[in-house]
Amino acid sequence: MRTKLTSTLVATAALTLLTGAAGAAEVLVTSNISTSVTWTKNNTYNLQGQIYVLPGAQLNIEPGTVIASDAGGSLAVTRGARINAVGTQAEPIIFTSKADYNTWGASNPRGVWRPVCNEWGNLTIMGNAYISENAVTANTASPNANNRATMEGLTAAAPGDPNVLYGGGDDEDDSGTLAYCSFRYGGLVLGLNNELNGLSLGGIGRQTVINNMEIMNNVDDGIEIWGGTVNLKYFSIWNIGDDSLDIDQGWRGKGQFGLIVQGYSANAAQGSGVGDNAIEIDGAEQSDYQPVTTGVLYNLTVIGNPGTTNANGGDHGIALRDNARVQFRQSIFMDLGERLLNNDNIDGDGGAGYGFNGTLSFASTWTTAYNTYSTVNAPANPAAFYQAQVNGNLNEIKDSVFFNNLFGTAYSTADTVGVRGKANQNVTAVNSPIASITRAPAVNPSGTLQVRRVTSLDPRATNDAVTSAGTSPNDGFFTPVNYRGAFGTTENWLCGWTAADQYGFNVAPPGGCVIGQACPADINGDGTVNAADLSDVLANWGTNDPATDLNDDGTVGAPDLAIMLGAWGACP
Repeated sequence: MRTKLTSTLVATAALTLLTGAAGAAEVLVTSNISTSVTWTKNNTYNLQGQIYVLPGAQLNIEPGTVIASDAGGSLAVTRGARINAVGTQAEPIIFTSKADYNTWGASNPRGVWRPVCNEWGNLTIMGNAYISENAVTANTASPNANNRATMEGLTAAAPGDPNVLYGGGDDEDDSGTLAYCSFRYGGLVLGLNNELNGLSLGGIGRQTVINNMEIMNNVDDGIEIWGGTVNLKYFSIWNIGDDSLDIDQGWRGKGQFGLIVQGYSANAAQGSGVGDNAIEIDGAEQSDYQPVTTGVLYNLTVIGNPGTTNANGGDHGIALRDNARVQFRQSIFMDLGERLLNNDNIDGDGGAGYGFNGTLSFASTWTTAYNTYSTVNAPANPAAFYQAQVNGNLNEIKDSVFFNNLFGTAYSTADTVGVRGKANQNVTAVNSPIASITRAPAVNPSGTLQVRRVTSLDPRATNDAVTSAGTSPNDGFFTPVNYRGAFGTTENWLCGWTAADQYGFNVAPPGGCVIGQACPADINGDGTVNAADLSDVLANWGTNDPATDLNDDGTVGAPDLAIMLGAWGACP
């Protein structure tokens, strides 16, 4: 069941959440988390330096909890540890800086957007799924459960420190659940090319559930994924200082309903405060390694930083490197600074690009069927290894809308691989595919690029985005919808839980926003009470785990199982 609330009631809910949090007691987190613990919404939590959730421990975070950290504070979940940070649309979990939190108050309860970042660190999660990384000399070019990598932005306590490593041989690995989390003003800079992203995911398996994520203002990338098989659903990435969505080292997952709004997060150069590529995807650290990035993304709305015919604003919509292959479908790409698609070929970190050592050329990936598997450094079971793509070609942009991409060569690379050919059912639109957008006057934070950040947005589908030619597979992860972009004509899932909504950037649709009722039995926050939630209850049977103790009697047992079975298949 879903309850419709007016915009006024949504604002009131946000006011209650934020003013309540502003009066909460502050807990200084000063040491690593070695035993399972729960953070509650009656406190705020201030990370003092780099904090690790250690193997065997689980960090539970209640809906409505605020983590507001000093400079240098950051959280990392190690391999073998878990995090369950499951907020709700009415009570999100907010990770931000103490400087931001200090702007909350009775006179300005929602805070205020500031052109800053790097005020705290981030959330990093490291898992045991396969990765492709050649910087570690012991790693092999073919898939190997012993292949490891050191996480960007973390500092080892000693040589071989296992707490900063990710990767393994379990693509079904489960690092926990994230839902309705908002990350603001982060991205600690440790050194050149060693910065924390808004949300860093290294070697994460597909049993990890991540949905309804927001990154607002970050010095480096918004969300970066290294390898693994993790899926993403409902994500919003605004004003990022480098690439909004960055994928590398053999990711083989799925994503749906993603909003990217380029802008700037600091008065700095492009890549360190001003947005670079909206989406940047590398196949593997060395392009003939396997696994190689092979994924599929449906229903994206990508809004760039527009330039003119002769002057760019931001960078590319999609940049592909080192043998990457990803299918983009039912999406919107508008206001891009440069090209819709660019063949970057190599990543600048030693990779050899497309066509190296018998791998496919860039052009060939656009005409080669998804189930044509490379024999170069191949796994023994490629069909089981590459599960995300189920039809079409290895690289695709299909059933999408392109609008107001003014750069002189905006479609040059795309046209060389037939993206705008009739068979792909894409539309180069005359009219806007979204309901409305407003930008601030141009500023020049990088010294070279003009940025007109988005100050209000109604992202609902209009015109050529209202109806798509096809839909996603009905496979248990994707939600088949018949529109292009991340929003339908009557929905706006930014409402209630995002910084974009709290800062006034989000325009509610007529009739107000829709706020879902809390569903405690949906433990992993995926919108349905199912076997994954049951597994969590059984795994915690007899304990006092708050996330699965649905009747709050102090023990996970038969009453909690009865509640779950009564809600089976839906949120009541």
